[in-house]
Amino acid sequence: MREIVLDTETTGFEPEQGDRIVEIGAVELLNHVPTGRTYHQYINPKRSMPQGAFEIHGLGDEFLADKPVFEEIGQAFLDFVGDARLVIHNAAFDMKFLNAELGWCNLPRLPDDRAIDTLLIARRRFPGAPASLDALCRRLGIDNSSRTLHGALLDSEILADVYLELIGGRQPDLVLAGPARSSGEGETGGAWRPGPRPRALPSRVTDEEAAAHAAFVERLGDGAVWRSFG
Repeated sequence: MREIVLDTETTGFEPEQGDRIVEIGAVELLNHVPTGRTYHQYINPKRSMPQGAFEIHGLGDEFLADKPVFEEIGQAFLDFVGDARLVIHNAAFDMKFLNAELGWCNLPRLPDDRAIDTLLIARRRFPGAPASLDALCRRLGIDNSSRTLHGALLDSEILADVYLELIGGRQPDLVLAGPARSSGEGETGGAWRPGPRPRALPSRVTDEEAAAHAAFVERLGDGAVWRSFG
């Protein structure tokens, strides 16, 4: 199973009010294991960065001026994502921006049901507790000391660690299964089911203990419950 852990940085909160994406970072997981493949792209938003956004992201107008606009990178982004599930913290926000940008470029939009929202997972697992990425790192013991500014790729890498802990640790799909057993027709199939031991374990009751127990039962008479077991 292929998943893409994804984060975006934007100029503000509402694409319909002129805000744009300025950075995308993504990390590939295969069967819940990071593959080392990443996607990272700075984007020229074709507008000035508000002061508040600059303070959060550290991305200024001069830095972004020579970066490609979204139209130039949109298809490459879709190619990297492919048909993978998208793991996003507060997915509605990022999906809103991504689909707005894709729509302006006449590129296929990403269905909302492809997104796994780690914010919702965290709120279900820790009801009433803070569920920001920083708060989850503290709770789950994940080092985010390098996160002095909000960067999309670094946040995606941290979110990948958080996601894997939220769903059960680094090996959520690990199943302790016995060897495959053969069916009556000689085919290996189905889930393993326990069966009787091929050889009974030796008794750990000594002769003295067995004799003492027999004497005790004899004193109880014919109605002793142990007699019903033969």
